[in-house]
Amino acid sequence: MPHEVEKQYKEIIERYLHTQDERDLYAGQKFSRRFIEKEISPEEVIGIHKSALKSLFPDEPNELWHSFDFLIEMMIHYGLALQEHQTLIRKQEEMDLEMKIAAQVQSTLLNTKVPEIPGLDIGFLTIPAKQMSGDYIYFLSEEEKSASIAVADVIGKGIPAALCMSMIKFGMDSLQSDQSNPGKVLEVINKIVEDSVTDSMFISMFYGKYDTNSSVFSYASAGHEPALLYKASRNNFVELDAKGLLLGVQQTVRYEERSIDLEAGDFIVMMTDGVTETRAAEGFIDEDLIKEILLSVKDKPAQEIADAVFEQLTELQNFQLLDDFTVVILKKDY
Repeated sequence: MPHEVEKQYKEIIERYLHTQDERDLYAGQKFSRRFIEKEISPEEVIGIHKSALKSLFPDEPNELWHSFDFLIEMMIHYGLALQEHQTLIRKQEEMDLEMKIAAQVQSTLLNTKVPEIPGLDIGFLTIPAKQMSGDYIYFLSEEEKSASIAVADVIGKGIPAALCMSMIKFGMDSLQSDQSNPGKVLEVINKIVEDSVTDSMFISMFYGKYDTNSSVFSYASAGHEPALLYKASRNNFVELDAKGLLLGVQQTVRYEERSIDLEAGDFIVMMTDGVTETRAAEGFIDEDLIKEILLSVKDKPAQEIADAVFEQLTELQNFQLLDDFTVVILKKDY
């Protein structure tokens, strides 16, 4: 410890104790920079202070000086704890920045365009529970001949889930027109996922394709939430489910493909489990509640139906999402 620093500190504190002048106090504040320059720790500063006071007041009782020893020990542990705390804060800030950048990249990569198909009204809403979303929506159209919709949910969160979603998007973009039937799409994407992701990460997906000439909606599912079909002629709902393993479980999988006819006023609701597993104060909601909400807005445009589902279900959760929330409405106008 530099002897010159101790000497100067003693002179400054001695002047201040005799004068209590603000100029001497300011001189002490400026002098504190010397401690930083010389890399003198807080506990060493206390030691310098103790030494200066002992030379100025040699007759003070030993108990007083022992109290400074106690303070020095406290400051040693306080300094270590403070340093660890500041390190954790810096790491958290760095992580938050990385997550923000990753979320922006994900938003750009996963941006999708809603197809414009005569007689078909499409509305959707996807809201992440946190910065990064594990849900994914993908739209594909072959001019005005057909419209395809994929709704996926990664079993996992954060950056790995976002990267997995990006990989699926590129897989979708690589599909040719002869591979666009739902069952075939899931087979192709399953091989990509199984080759590329760890054994601990799986993906559920519902994929549907609407043919404008026949008004037929064909679909397949990889362990995803069943879609709901509202039949206007009967004013009731039909569950659209198909057998198929989650994506990434095994290399070769066959996915069951089914189809239904759509008539004017019919609409299909595709969701992730953030919708179907909404938790109210008394527990998980029943599917009948979702149907009640849909029935109350069945005559609205597709986007208004999607918005109504989100607004009413999030209200049950005090407007706090516990999971990523995604819903897609595909409604046949005529």
